[in-house]
Amino acid sequence: MIVSQYIQQAPTRMLLSWSNLPSSVYYYKSTGGKPGVKASSHTWKQDGEKVENQIVIEQIKDILSQEFCCYGYENVTGELRKLDYYINKKKVYRLMDEHNLLLGKVIRTSGKRKFVQHRKIQASYPMEYLCLDIKYVYVHGEKRNFYLLTIIDVFSRKIVDQIFQKSIKQIDVINAFRRINNEYGIKGVTIRNDNGSQFIANNVKQYLRTAEANQEFTHIATPEENSYIEAFHSIIQREVIERYEFTGFYDAKQTIFAHTIWYNTRRFHKAIKMTPIEKWEQNIHITNQKRLEQNLSENQNENVDDLNQNYKYFRQNLNPKTNNYYTTLSTNVSK
Repeated sequence: MIVSQYIQQAPTRMLLSWSNLPSSVYYYKSTGGKPGVKASSHTWKQDGEKVENQIVIEQIKDILSQEFCCYGYENVTGELRKLDYYINKKKVYRLMDEHNLLLGKVIRTSGKRKFVQHRKIQASYPMEYLCLDIKYVYVHGEKRNFYLLTIIDVFSRKIVDQIFQKSIKQIDVINAFRRINNEYGIKGVTIRNDNGSQFIANNVKQYLRTAEANQEFTHIATPEENSYIEAFHSIIQREVIERYEFTGFYDAKQTIFAHTIWYNTRRFHKAIKMTPIEKWEQNIHITNQKRLEQNLSENQNENVDDLNQNYKYFRQNLNPKTNNYYTTLSTNVSK
């Protein structure tokens, strides 16, 4: 540094002037801590009461523990203000961030993901394969994007569930599969999705494992592996989004869902040569037959396991002489 080289030959102020270096920069000594003002340890209430931040954090946890509550930091700020806290959303964000209470944080998942083995799906009956993805829909009246989650049956191309909201979180994905499971059942169904944070979340993966569904993930930057849902997105882009200018959220929501009903029940699909609902209804009996066979097979396996357990129990509780008799008898029978 030029000031250090000539510090013995000229005054420091003159050297700083020649080098255009502010004195505050030259004399600054780092403390090694975080830059900026130290974060406050208390929060004020409207009546002047001073409350420790730990108490505020506990009240945030109480707010988030309500059934169905999945608030972000802005909604939590509103709830705290109802409790007479004088607090801004930036501080609420910091407190929630420090204690892992934020929705939309980076999701760290455990366990390996099962990636797709075959690029193209060959479905032979309804509810064998489901595909899902999220699409942005711009609403002109709101001047912002909203999110459309669609779940499609690969065999019939029927839309089995759809969500249109300001944001899509992991709980929304779980609730969509709960609805599908209650109406159709997802045991044994293969579910294909990309690597979006909502889909790789541990809670989503755990729910699908519990429901005995098979979740598989497409490889990074390979939309062709999820071509069925991408094809539907191109349809809704061409037939709805590019043709309508939405005045608001509810206008967009009603239009999109009306299109979905028309798509399922009236729109002729060239690939299947009929409407999705016709393809579904003509082949749903195959799905029911497959599930009946699966249940019978599982029941038989359970019965065999019960017999084996009973056999082991009697072998262990028979006296040695009787036990030898049955062993000899079973050997003779096998011969």
